[in-house]
Amino acid sequence: MSSHKINLKQPKGRELLGGDLLAQCLHQLGVRVAFGLHGGHLDAFLMGCVDVGIELIDTRHETVAVQAAEGYAKVSGKTGCCFVTANSGFCNALPGLATAFADRSPLFCITSSPPLRDAETNALQGFHDQTIIAKPLTKFCHRITNVGEIPRIVSLAWRTAGTGTPGPTLVDFPIDVLFTPVDNERIAWGGATAPLSAVPGPAPGAVKEVLEMLRKAERPVVIVGTGAGKAVAEIEALVDNIGIPVFHSPKYSTKFKHTHPSHAGSAMTLALLPALGSPQPDLVLLLGARTGFLLGGRSGAIIPTTEACKVIQVDIDGTEIGRSEHVALGVVSDTQLFVSSLVAELGKSSEKFRIPEPWTRTVLGLKSWKAPHNESEPKIDEKNGHLHPYHAMKNLYQHLPSDSIVCIDGGEAGGWAMQLLPEARASLSMVCTGYLGFLGNGWGYSLGAAVADRETGSDRLVLNIQGDGSAGFHIAELDTYKKFGLRILTVIVNNSVWGMSKAGQEILYGHLTKERPAAILNPSTRYDIIAQGFAMPGLIVDATAQPSDSSDEDRAKTVLNAIGTAVDEILQSKGPGLIDENQIVV
Repeated sequence: MSSHKINLKQPKGRELLGGDLLAQCLHQLGVRVAFGLHGGHLDAFLMGCVDVGIELIDTRHETVAVQAAEGYAKVSGKTGCCFVTANSGFCNALPGLATAFADRSPLFCITSSPPLRDAETNALQGFHDQTIIAKPLTKFCHRITNVGEIPRIVSLAWRTAGTGTPGPTLVDFPIDVLFTPVDNERIAWGGATAPLSAVPGPAPGAVKEVLEMLRKAERPVVIVGTGAGKAVAEIEALVDNIGIPVFHSPKYSTKFKHTHPSHAGSAMTLALLPALGSPQPDLVLLLGARTGFLLGGRSGAIIPTTEACKVIQVDIDGTEIGRSEHVALGVVSDTQLFVSSLVAELGKSSEKFRIPEPWTRTVLGLKSWKAPHNESEPKIDEKNGHLHPYHAMKNLYQHLPSDSIVCIDGGEAGGWAMQLLPEARASLSMVCTGYLGFLGNGWGYSLGAAVADRETGSDRLVLNIQGDGSAGFHIAELDTYKKFGLRILTVIVNNSVWGMSKAGQEILYGHLTKERPAAILNPSTRYDIIAQGFAMPGLIVDATAQPSDSSDEDRAKTVLNAIGTAVDEILQSKGPGLIDENQIVV
């Protein structure tokens, strides 16, 4: 058999069907796990996965399946794979496609549809043309109408997802195509067995220009984003050469080690410089980091917009370069190749240099800065006995194992979690709400992160931080965590309100009314009991349950110790668990 064909395996006791061909193509492309929800339309494919050894992680909702594939991609560096059934499942998957498209996450989504002959007959799970609906939310989508075309189209969709600007792709396999016997002589193989394409590198002149700009800068910083996820070793080599501080986008920290001397933490802290009486950077090197609200928008607070600061933007997507503000130099390149070329150019240069030590000392100290008003505020609110979220989150982080993976969801809860992230000493962190501000994503991201980490043989804890608002979207995924024995700790920061909604209404209407429409949650909800219903440890830490005759200091000490004890108890269980941090300050 010629090398461009897959050596197809014949299933035992039955014909080789389109679903088998799809599964074997995906296995050839490197897929070993797929996330999804069952539908009878997909059975030929699902049985094919069992035969070739693709693990199927079935979730309780299709949105989570797609977002788990996205979380898997973020942690593994591979393209994620997911499956959803025809129309009803597909429609539930749309939020996942929307977030993956906005956040440039590579994933391949499989769906199905009624038999081709039943078009326009009001067939069950028919009606919508799925490819038309998916088109604006994907890089590529297609409906396969001939079983022999499966390898060609699947390999095209797979490569499209991970090549150039990453993003989701979707292919619709009608049920009759998946259940059609395969004629080996009529298969269009396309690029199913071809090696991955070489990625574009930087122009040599641009690399030299960047090096010269770095040499002349007095206050340079690097900001890395999702696009730098595979360039960690090269970035370490760069900073070891010149000592430049490395910040990360709040959305994604990369695996640049928090213990590295040049690890500066979240780029959000750069906004502190003017308030602390320090100058802003005079050069910002963006490596796979998009500008936008997560990096301060056009405010200049994080990335200065004055002529005194030069911005160099390196991105695989040329349309992102200079999207918001002027850049001094744009480089369209794979980030890993760019940084590798920059390090090589440094090695050839006879003029060695280091970033000025007073500057690096200043900016590296930002991640240790803590707002005095937060540090000094009472841990227990004297008016209602509620626990302050700053101290609750700080204490939680301090009890985590070092090098955990932190997935941050929620609105105000997420804000506290981001602010205190250095306390967690995380190996990787993600703000799951992304560019769409999509609450509830953390359930799927945490699932995908845990599965990806498990593939490496690691046993790191995944922390799934939820507000009590975001928690309600997909809390049934606790069942999935338990079913697959994943080491995911879910912590719900619970104040019985939609925090951002209530705060916004207070700012705009607080002087007029005490009404907070559509901003209040049920204070009687017991998330710990929900977790117990899914057969996992569910614990509650309630500040108001402490004896009223105790001093505030004693009550604070007791409740914060209880958080640590709860974390330790769940860690000892070696599986998933949930902590309800109840009665946080409103």
